[in-house]
Amino acid sequence: MNELKTSTDMITAARREGDAIFATVLGEVDLSNSPELRVGLLELIQIKPPKRLILNLAAVPYMDSSAIAVLVETLKKLRVGGGKMVLLSLQPRVKGLLEIARLDSIFPVAKDEVDALTK
Repeated sequence: MNELKTSTDMITAARREGDAIFATVLGEVDLSNSPELRVGLLELIQIKPPKRLILNLAAVPYMDSSAIAVLVETLKKLRVGGGKMVLLSLQPRVKGLLEIARLDSIFPVAKDEVDALTK
């Protein structure tokens, strides 16, 4: 296990395990702070892009379309190297937003970290 650091407080924990990066995001993500999330996520995948970026969103009660745009951009960058993004522990409002935008089909949702490694 390899602890990773980012320049944002929105990503409270991040670690590399094999070819996966596990990251925990904290707080509401909207137009005012989505650029901060973007910087943090891009920092995580920049040096050695993972095959899986697993985001724990249990502590994210709300996300707007700017946050979704950050997730989509990060996913596009991961896909260049054959990577993917898996989401964990979605709050009902966040899950609903992904479903309304029909993005639940491109972002696999896992029940726990072990499940995320199989998605």
